[in-house]
Amino acid sequence: MIKINNLNFGYSKQKPLFKNMSMQLSNGHIYGLLGKNGAGKSSLLKNLAGLVYAQSGTLEVMGFNPTKRQPALLEQICFIPEEFYLPSVKIDAYVKANAPFYKNFNHGYLFELLKEFDIPANNKLIDMSYGQKKKFIIAFGLATEAKLVIMDEPTNGLDIPSKAQFRKIMASALTDDRCIIISTHQVRDLDNLIDTVIMLDENDVALKASVEEITNKLTFKKVKELDESIIYAEASLSGYNAVMPNYHNEDSKLDMELLFNAILAEKIKFKPLFN
Repeated sequence: MIKINNLNFGYSKQKPLFKNMSMQLSNGHIYGLLGKNGAGKSSLLKNLAGLVYAQSGTLEVMGFNPTKRQPALLEQICFIPEEFYLPSVKIDAYVKANAPFYKNFNHGYLFELLKEFDIPANNKLIDMSYGQKKKFIIAFGLATEAKLVIMDEPTNGLDIPSKAQFRKIMASALTDDRCIIISTHQVRDLDNLIDTVIMLDENDVALKASVEEITNKLTFKKVKELDESIIYAEASLSGYNAVMPNYHNEDSKLDMELLFNAILAEKIKFKPLFN
């Protein structure tokens, strides 16, 4: 689906965001893209969509170079940015104007999603709240039935019930020929949704591993005291939330926020486990 090879990118040569980044992403997966503010999450997504251009290296999406912006590729990419604009028209007018750009657009699926999100189909877009607008643009994006779905901070502006709806809808939206990439700094919003974690740090990929691989190699647990086996820990009311090598093949639930903080703090200790 996506092949990145020795990608170098930055908005100025003095401050590169990516240095010789290489990575491959496959269809049939929901990837969670994590990183500190400024790590390059949004810029990576824009590179995939052909909205910005790398200084060197190669980037291939479904066999196309995204910088060429070929219609055959664009009709298979749904990009939902963090910041977006919706015109002062009703939903049906927006759909009539924009759906033809996507040859597989599913009108029936769109109205199923609008119903799931509790958005009346005759609403005028400009009169909706920010959360309703965000849910509409997510519904429209999924209804394109594009093979590559890119979402930048999709849960920003959603209340708790809407976030639960979002996770349910996204889980059902994944198909064997579809690749979904979700970038967020609200890591808990991706719990039980993604199957692979990608973390950016220091101009490169600090971690790319499936949830299964992570929980096979690491265990996440509460402990009362620290010892040498613990790679990273955070104090809690009843002791510590700890990350340690899974020497005894224990079953544990991935704590995304704890993993995120652990990789940032102890990246060198984690590298041997995931190389």
